[in-house]
Amino acid sequence: MKFNKYTIKTTTEAEDIISSSLMDLGIEGVEIEDRVPLTEQEKAAMFVDILPQGEDDNGIAYLNFYLNADEDNTGLLEEVRQELEDIKGYMDAGDCTIECTELEDTDYINNWKQYFHQFYVDDILIIPSWEEVSPEDEDKMIIHIDPGTAFGTGMHETTQLCIRQLRKYVNKDTALLDVGTGSGILSIMAYKFGASCAVGTDLDPCTIEAVQDNMESNGLSEAGFKLIIGNIIDSKEIQDEVGYDKYDIVTANILADVLIPLTPVILNHIKTGGIYITSGIIEDKEQEVTEAVKEAGFEVLEVNHQGEWVSITARKS
Repeated sequence: MKFNKYTIKTTTEAEDIISSSLMDLGIEGVEIEDRVPLTEQEKAAMFVDILPQGEDDNGIAYLNFYLNADEDNTGLLEEVRQELEDIKGYMDAGDCTIECTELEDTDYINNWKQYFHQFYVDDILIIPSWEEVSPEDEDKMIIHIDPGTAFGTGMHETTQLCIRQLRKYVNKDTALLDVGTGSGILSIMAYKFGASCAVGTDLDPCTIEAVQDNMESNGLSEAGFKLIIGNIIDSKEIQDEVGYDKYDIVTANILADVLIPLTPVILNHIKTGGIYITSGIIEDKEQEVTEAVKEAGFEVLEVNHQGEWVSITARKS
């Protein structure tokens, strides 16, 4: 299928209204390009430790949408232009010009799959749904994960650090709490290593479908995994739902700046003697997170490195 890309030049003030108007006209998947700085909430929901330095906001925004080039979109584009004129009548929406770019005849829905292939974490094979398991790998531990909107395929060093620690500490009686569940990969690994139950929390509702799909792909749809959407750090309601003094292992593969306020909260949810596995820590933040873990009342057992990333494993004494 061949697509045309349409780009509207507007202002950051008008980008949300124009996006909403485009969706009302039946246009889905609007992309926004601007220089508006991320909010603290947006930063907290990202899984990077050091954000790139962006350019200063210049008030200009570009909105991209895509239409099938083989269809007659004359009427729809005229409706878009009329909406833009109406919006310009009551607010500063900038130029509101529309530029069309013809794209190559490419399967944009599936083309990205060429960048994700099966790989190993030690002797564990992680494989997407569109690839086959070779005969020589059939006796290995196999984890089926498809990349999507939720974080975690197992390729990143921080996730691999957590997987190795889970393998070391999980047993058949383990109750796991997975903070920042993402794709569900760490909970899936815990089940595969023998854990009896797992609960996850995440800020992003997109994780719900991602976790369901990945649990089903790994034969764990009946495992009883519970996912809770919300912020365990500052929500008493979420904390109560998660439960207190009941987890043998807690994993948290998230930002160092989130781990620091999270750690004293986790102390209330983990059993005495329970294991706390943290990752997502850039080397420059290792000392800061280590001190936070100790100050919360944990005993640091291990500090492991892979590339420029760090994982800290501790015990509640």
